[in-house]
Amino acid sequence: MKMNGLGTSGSRRSRDLPALAEINVTPFVDVALVLLIIFMITAQVMEYGIEVDVPKTRSVASSTKELPVVQVSKSGEIYLGKNPVNINRLADEVHARYPGQQAVYLRADRETTFDPIAQVMSVLGDAKLAVNVVTQPDNGAGRKR
Repeated sequence: MKMNGLGTSGSRRSRDLPALAEINVTPFVDVALVLLIIFMITAQVMEYGIEVDVPKTRSVASSTKELPVVQVSKSGEIYLGKNPVNINRLADEVHARYPGQQAVYLRADRETTFDPIAQVMSVLGDAKLAVNVVTQPDNGAGRKR
Protein backbone atom coordinates (compact mmCIF):
# COMPACT_ATOMS: atom_id res chain seq x y z
CA MET A 1 0.00 0.00 0.00
CA LYS A 2 1.42 3.36 -1.14
CA MET A 3 0.75 6.63 0.60
CA ASN A 4 1.50 10.00 -1.00
CA GLY A 5 3.72 8.44 -3.64
CA LEU A 6 6.22 7.09 -1.11
CA GLY A 7 7.45 3.56 -1.48
CA THR A 8 8.62 1.18 1.18
CA SER A 9 12.05 2.87 1.38
CA GLY A 10 10.44 5.96 2.88
CA SER A 11 11.54 8.53 0.34
CA ARG A 12 11.20 9.14 -3.34
CA ARG A 13 14.25 11.37 -3.24
CA SER A 14 16.70 8.57 -2.43
CA ARG A 15 15.74 6.68 -5.59
CA ASP A 16 15.79 9.65 -7.95
CA LEU A 17 19.11 11.31 -7.01
CA PRO A 18 22.48 9.69 -7.63
CA ALA A 19 24.81 9.08 -4.67
CA LEU A 20 27.35 11.80 -3.98
CA ALA A 21 30.83 10.66 -4.91
CA GLU A 22 32.61 13.87 -3.86
CA ILE A 23 34.09 14.63 -0.46
CA ASN A 24 33.13 17.94 1.11
CA VAL A 25 36.50 19.62 1.81
CA THR A 26 35.12 22.76 3.45
CA PRO A 27 35.30 21.37 7.02
CA PHE A 28 38.82 20.11 6.33
CA VAL A 29 39.92 23.56 5.13
CA ASP A 30 38.32 25.19 8.18
CA VAL A 31 40.17 22.89 10.56
CA ALA A 32 43.44 23.37 8.66
CA LEU A 33 43.14 27.15 8.87
CA VAL A 34 42.38 27.06 12.60
CA LEU A 35 45.41 24.82 13.19
CA LEU A 36 47.56 27.16 11.10
CA ILE A 37 46.49 30.15 13.18
CA ILE A 38 47.18 28.27 16.42
CA PHE A 39 50.61 27.26 15.13
CA MET A 40 51.44 30.84 14.11
CA ILE A 41 50.51 32.15 17.55
CA THR A 42 52.39 29.48 19.50
CA ALA A 43 55.47 29.42 17.25
CA GLN A 44 56.83 32.57 18.91
CA VAL A 45 56.39 31.05 22.34
CA MET A 46 58.18 27.87 21.30
CA GLU A 47 61.24 29.78 20.06
CA TYR A 48 63.32 28.68 23.03
CA GLY A 49 62.49 25.94 25.50
CA ILE A 50 64.30 27.57 28.43
CA GLU A 51 62.51 30.31 30.31
CA VAL A 52 64.82 33.35 30.26
CA ASP A 53 63.49 36.85 30.92
CA VAL A 54 66.11 39.09 29.28
CA PRO A 55 66.61 42.66 30.53
CA LYS A 56 65.18 45.65 28.67
CA THR A 57 67.34 48.42 27.21
CA ARG A 58 66.63 51.62 25.32
CA SER A 59 68.37 50.54 22.14
CA VAL A 60 68.37 47.04 20.74
CA ALA A 61 70.45 46.17 17.71
CA SER A 62 68.84 43.70 15.38
CA SER A 63 70.88 41.20 13.45
CA THR A 64 70.04 38.72 10.74
CA LYS A 65 73.04 36.50 11.50
CA GLU A 66 72.30 33.03 12.84
CA LEU A 67 74.64 32.54 15.77
CA PRO A 68 74.77 29.92 18.51
CA VAL A 69 72.78 30.92 21.60
CA VAL A 70 74.29 30.47 25.06
CA GLN A 71 71.65 30.87 27.76
CA VAL A 72 72.02 31.45 31.48
CA SER A 73 68.89 30.64 33.48
CA LYS A 74 67.69 32.38 36.62
CA SER A 75 69.37 29.71 38.76
CA GLY A 76 72.68 30.05 36.88
CA GLU A 77 72.42 26.92 34.71
CA ILE A 78 74.15 27.24 31.34
CA TYR A 79 72.68 25.97 28.06
CA LEU A 80 74.00 25.85 24.53
CA GLY A 81 70.83 26.04 22.49
CA LYS A 82 68.44 23.81 24.44
CA ASN A 83 71.07 21.45 25.84
CA PRO A 84 72.66 21.97 29.28
CA VAL A 85 76.43 22.33 29.15
CA ASN A 86 79.22 22.54 31.73
CA ILE A 87 80.97 25.90 31.77
CA ASN A 88 84.35 24.15 31.52
CA ARG A 89 83.27 22.51 28.22
CA LEU A 90 81.32 25.50 26.85
CA ALA A 91 83.96 26.80 24.40
CA ASP A 92 84.76 23.29 23.16
CA GLU A 93 81.05 22.56 22.65
CA VAL A 94 80.55 25.79 20.68
CA HIS A 95 83.51 24.99 18.42
CA ALA A 96 82.39 21.34 18.01
CA ARG A 97 78.72 22.08 17.23
CA TYR A 98 79.32 25.26 15.22
CA PRO A 99 82.69 24.97 13.44
CA GLY A 100 84.14 28.24 12.19
CA GLN A 101 81.81 30.37 14.33
CA GLN A 102 83.41 33.58 15.61
CA ALA A 103 80.56 34.92 17.77
CA VAL A 104 77.68 33.79 19.99
CA TYR A 105 74.51 35.28 21.45
CA LEU A 106 74.29 35.36 25.24
CA ARG A 107 70.77 35.32 26.72
CA ALA A 108 70.67 35.72 30.47
CA ASP A 109 67.69 36.10 32.76
CA ARG A 110 67.42 39.57 34.28
CA GLU A 111 67.28 38.07 37.78
CA THR A 112 70.48 36.06 37.35
CA THR A 113 73.35 37.20 39.52
CA PHE A 114 76.18 38.68 37.51
CA ASP A 115 78.77 36.07 38.50
CA PRO A 116 77.60 33.25 36.15
CA ILE A 117 77.19 35.76 33.33
CA ALA A 118 80.70 37.12 33.86
CA GLN A 119 82.12 33.58 34.00
CA VAL A 120 80.43 32.66 30.70
CA MET A 121 81.65 35.88 29.05
CA SER A 122 85.18 35.19 30.30
CA VAL A 123 85.21 31.60 29.00
CA LEU A 124 83.84 32.65 25.62
CA GLY A 125 86.26 35.60 25.42
CA ASP A 126 89.21 33.32 26.17
CA ALA A 127 88.05 31.10 23.30
CA LYS A 128 88.20 34.11 20.94
CA LEU A 129 84.41 34.21 20.52
CA ALA A 130 82.66 37.56 20.33
CA VAL A 131 79.75 37.76 22.80
CA ASN A 132 76.54 39.53 21.73
CA VAL A 133 74.20 40.10 24.66
CA VAL A 134 70.49 39.65 23.91
CA THR A 135 68.07 42.21 25.37
CA GLN A 136 64.49 43.38 24.81
CA PRO A 137 63.49 46.86 23.70
CA ASP A 138 62.30 49.09 26.54
CA ASN A 139 59.21 51.01 25.52
CA GLY A 140 59.35 53.13 28.68
CA ALA A 141 55.90 52.09 29.90
CA GLY A 142 57.12 51.13 33.36
CA ARG A 143 59.30 54.19 33.88
CA LYS A 144 58.40 56.91 36.41
CA ARG A 145 58.76 60.55 35.46
